[in-house]
Amino acid sequence: MALMLEKKTKGRKRHLLVDTMGLLVEALVHTAGIQDRDGGRLLVSKAKTNGATFNKGYADGGYAGKFLDWTKENWNVDFEVVKRNELHKFVVLPKRWIVERTNSWIIRYRRLGKDFERYSRTVRNWIFLAMTRLMLRRLAKSYG
Repeated sequence: MALMLEKKTKGRKRHLLVDTMGLLVEALVHTAGIQDRDGGRLLVSKAKTNGATFNKGYADGGYAGKFLDWTKENWNVDFEVVKRNELHKFVVLPKRWIVERTNSWIIRYRRLGKDFERYSRTVRNWIFLAMTRLMLRRLAKSYG
């Protein structure tokens, strides 16, 4: 599983938990006043209580610190932090591109490119609708 924060919208933070193929497992949208590691805790708790099964994950640098210990103690999940390259040239980082690719799939939808919605739960629902549409298109191609 890969966990990463998307900071492209003003005033909100989107946390995405995706599988190794980049398909959405859980999403969380909240105000920007909540720190990344606290949002990550909410996301992992929500995913685990909804039945997601995973033991290993990769996270963005914003989740480093107490979040790693908390997930190990409470949910028995090992998260590895994948940090950005300090050099100023493009380098594909292992496992980080999975969530980046999912972010680009989601942002292709007009209503998710910017923050048009009033409520966070509406944004979360639009994220799930966008990913459902993407998965249905892939299924149709495989059977068509």
